[in-house]
Amino acid sequence: MTTFIEISGNLLLFSLVFCMSATVDMNCMKAQLRNRKAILTGVGLQFVVLPFLGFATVNALDLSHAMGITLLVVTSSPGGSYSNWWCSMFNADLALSVTMTAISTILSTIFLPMNLLIYATFSYDDDVVENLDWTSLFIALCIVIGAISLGLFCSAKVNSTNFNLMANKIGNFSGIALVIFSATMANTGGDVQIWERDWRFFVGVSTPCLLGLVIANVVTSCLSMKKPERITVSIECCYQNVGIATSVALTMFQGDDLSEAMAVPLLYGLVEAVILGIYCVGAWKMGWTKAPPTTPFWTMIFRSYEVLEADWKSPDNDDEIEITMSTSMDERVENDQLDQSVPYHSF
Repeated sequence: MTTFIEISGNLLLFSLVFCMSATVDMNCMKAQLRNRKAILTGVGLQFVVLPFLGFATVNALDLSHAMGITLLVVTSSPGGSYSNWWCSMFNADLALSVTMTAISTILSTIFLPMNLLIYATFSYDDDVVENLDWTSLFIALCIVIGAISLGLFCSAKVNSTNFNLMANKIGNFSGIALVIFSATMANTGGDVQIWERDWRFFVGVSTPCLLGLVIANVVTSCLSMKKPERITVSIECCYQNVGIATSVALTMFQGDDLSEAMAVPLLYGLVEAVILGIYCVGAWKMGWTKAPPTTPFWTMIFRSYEVLEADWKSPDNDDEIEITMSTSMDERVENDQLDQSVPYHSF
């Protein structure tokens, strides 16, 4: 049964990353690979700022050993492919998100244990690194890198707007399925008792995510990044992989300590989903995303404006693309949204 669950999770992960990568136009991807300002900012926020926020919160609130160690693991574990899904759903800069996912996935093999070694030692004189499931981390690394490479290859080889749009829709459904799958697995086999904790638990787990989002927006705004890029970097900063923390908690703790530790990734997952959901909707309404703010909500969620934008700017659209774009643009003209969308896309 365990093997079946692992295979199912890995298949959903591959499907999500492959489809999000296959959505990306290669010209956009090449442009983002040269976007050193956004990439370096995102890496700094992911591997320096958020882990430090976790460390500062643990010590400021004097959190218990089980709770503090698990929170340090959460804030040191980049979210990976889930961030692609958020950027796709809310029409942030998906090309930048996929680029950062590939880079952060590789860098996490160095920075994740390094941050844990430093902050866990200073906070509790404990060695968390030896409890990491290196096999699972290596498998996830291979899946993500392989899916990104194959997805980008297919996008470049097929070179079709219809293919990009279809991949985006399948990827969105894969993301929803993976979220449901992960939530189901996180809530089985244990009495977490999340709502019976004191105020320090809720404040401690929520603070790094909230402060990370605020700091990311301030930094990216000061650097005058494009607005969709600000959203992407902010999501990459505070959306974390709670599955790694769950794995470490199961390995390190028992009894009441295990119940306390398991509650941390569960609450953080809820907090980041709520906070990012509110943030992304607000950013869309403020005109920060690639979707016009007057677009109906469900249209914004299920339509990839990044694909439409890439083909609008492409000089060599074929007849099939012209038909697709014509239909999409007619809809937007009818809603008086075409002219409004141009400033947001930064054409």
